[in-house]
Amino acid sequence: MKANNYVSVQSMPDFSLWKKLGDRRTLFSFELELTSRCNLDCRHCYINLPAADKKAKSTELSVEQISRIAGEAVELGAIWCLLTGGEPLLRKDFFDIFLALKEKGLLVSVFTNATLINSRHIEFFKKYPPRDIEITVYGVTAETYERITRRKGSYRALRLSLDKLISAGIPFTLKAMALKSNYQEMAEIGRFCRAHNNPDYRFDPFLHLRYDNDPFRNQEIKSERLSPEEIVALEKSEPLRIEGLKQAKMFPLDPDANKPTTCHLFGCGIGKENFCVTSDGRFTFCSTLRHPEFLYDLKTGNLADGWKGLYPKVRQLSSQRQEYIENCAFCPIINLCRWCPATAHLETGSLDLPIDHFCQVAHLREKYLLSDKSTTTSNLKI
Repeated sequence: MKANNYVSVQSMPDFSLWKKLGDRRTLFSFELELTSRCNLDCRHCYINLPAADKKAKSTELSVEQISRIAGEAVELGAIWCLLTGGEPLLRKDFFDIFLALKEKGLLVSVFTNATLINSRHIEFFKKYPPRDIEITVYGVTAETYERITRRKGSYRALRLSLDKLISAGIPFTLKAMALKSNYQEMAEIGRFCRAHNNPDYRFDPFLHLRYDNDPFRNQEIKSERLSPEEIVALEKSEPLRIEGLKQAKMFPLDPDANKPTTCHLFGCGIGKENFCVTSDGRFTFCSTLRHPEFLYDLKTGNLADGWKGLYPKVRQLSSQRQEYIENCAFCPIINLCRWCPATAHLETGSLDLPIDHFCQVAHLREKYLLSDKSTTTSNLKI
């Protein structure tokens, strides 16, 4: 008999299990912030604290605590964990954490700036391959990259690390943040990322504000935001991105399509299949959701209590604020906007206020898509 009668390869999005799960609430993955510290000092970053910050380090979860939380997550059905930060490779016990997660049977992904990768990491990742490694590229010249990271030598460190990964045959994915500081270099960044085996290269032009509400750093973030015109101009040059905006549910032309019947705040799938653990050990359903009412301390509590207890509170959250109702609640193009209660809270201090910048981008996207001759009602709706 032929072996291929029994074995086949499928991409994770095509895996038939997802169809069986349907709309049921089943835990699939979780994000673990190993630290809020970072060796870089990027101008746009919403979380980074200095690498030597003793207070931040003192609040980080231990390997034992992480192993316990991971075990509880697996019991609830999780099969995938994303390690992020800050910079996760700053943790001296990174290898122990990674192995603790692998021992639970989890697939493990790593988001990193890659500048700290050394020969030990290379040997470790060869022996214990991550599901994937994602690396953000801020520029393809030292001048641009280090203008953003504010660390001399960081660009050279990135390039050396990429060379090490390539030489070792360790796959990775490159992505980018679109900022004022690298806007003129975005075309070159795109070419660089695609040349490194990333045909589905993506960039993110949306910057949300700091988790610690630092006013000085928040002003820096705002200064790095591209204008709506600059964002849409970049998107026009990326056919895959424009196509994504055209896909089902992304742009209902009919103002009555999928119109909500209530003023619930969370219209996304929050809490259905994943959660996040913050660097200081708090459970939240979304890495951006830092409102104190929706955080649960995993250092003293059980994951199942957070997973089950906070869900009704999040899903039933609604607003009668007139400004929200008039601007966001029934907006037919809200899926062209990155507005959500979590980002609204970071931006305005309230869960139900509009974000002007995001709204402006959404309307400019709508204008472009309506003018695009390849955009029709049939290919914008299910």
